[in-house]
Amino acid sequence: MEPNLKTRYMGLELANPIIVGASKLTASVEGIQKAEAAGAGAVVCASLFEEQIQLEQWKMENDIESLSNVDAEIGGFFPSLEHSGPKEYLHWVKKAKASVKIPVIGSLNAVDEGSWVDYAQMIEDTGVDGLELNFFHTPGDFEKSGAEVESDQLRVIEAVKAKIRIPLAVKLSCCYSNPLHFISRVDQLGVKAFVLFNRLFESDIDTDEIRHTTPLNLSNKGDHKLACRYAGLLFKQVKADVCANNGFMSGRDIIRAIVSGASAVQVVSTLYRHRHDQIELMLAEIRQWMSQQNLSDLNAIRGKLAAVNVNDRFIYKRAQYVDLILRSQELLESPAP
Repeated sequence: MEPNLKTRYMGLELANPIIVGASKLTASVEGIQKAEAAGAGAVVCASLFEEQIQLEQWKMENDIESLSNVDAEIGGFFPSLEHSGPKEYLHWVKKAKASVKIPVIGSLNAVDEGSWVDYAQMIEDTGVDGLELNFFHTPGDFEKSGAEVESDQLRVIEAVKAKIRIPLAVKLSCCYSNPLHFISRVDQLGVKAFVLFNRLFESDIDTDEIRHTTPLNLSNKGDHKLACRYAGLLFKQVKADVCANNGFMSGRDIIRAIVSGASAVQVVSTLYRHRHDQIELMLAEIRQWMSQQNLSDLNAIRGKLAAVNVNDRFIYKRAQYVDLILRSQELLESPAP
């Protein structure tokens, strides 16, 4: 009998725990259809970025203004135009939702509290099955405290949740003084899931031309460890589901997230590297492992290595650092990679 890979995430039933995360891979109807054909359990649409809409609107207005008075005779040549705003984005999301059977989750990254609410309602109207609020805060204000940043985000979540009916997930970075405390406060607001963690953009520096560059920030093998750690800490401690994110490259990596306590896993970088066929390979690897372990259902192992279930009380503690110090000589004597 073939192993059952079904899971529940955000109150939605997924055929398997692999979700294609918000990216260029999910920025079109065709991309979302490819994800479904490859076997993904769900997809998250590429994010609606309020700042991108604002930038496009500013560019359009600037272009029109620069040409509107080239000559006094043609001063009124250009008609009055209005930027389409999020309409194009909302149109293709609606088409994408109608074109596939797997759950489609919207994604939003806004700026002001009112914008978060307005855009969230617009995305809900497309018919998506859920909405992911994509949070990150880039430090730039020496006066604003961490507590103020958290309060702002909590207000946004509360305001959005009060206006929409579809399940809500929150995608967070790990850059909080105490992520567990903030997550517990968000959990009390009744969100359905946490996506851990947001991969932040990091610029680089070209030392030949002495300028900043904008490389594609793909995750790497091994980057999954932080998400697995927090999935293990949160299992049975919050009501919301946990979706692990960053560095999940193989079926074995997906298993690592599940035994830690995650309900689902988002993948992006491995698909950029290997294309959508990688989903089929990961699913095959999970099934093969489950057969070897005589497991018929993923629920049998979910959270098996979570903090509440392990006997080693130091595995989630600072003792890991102490252990590394004690093993430093062993590491020095090991062959160079």
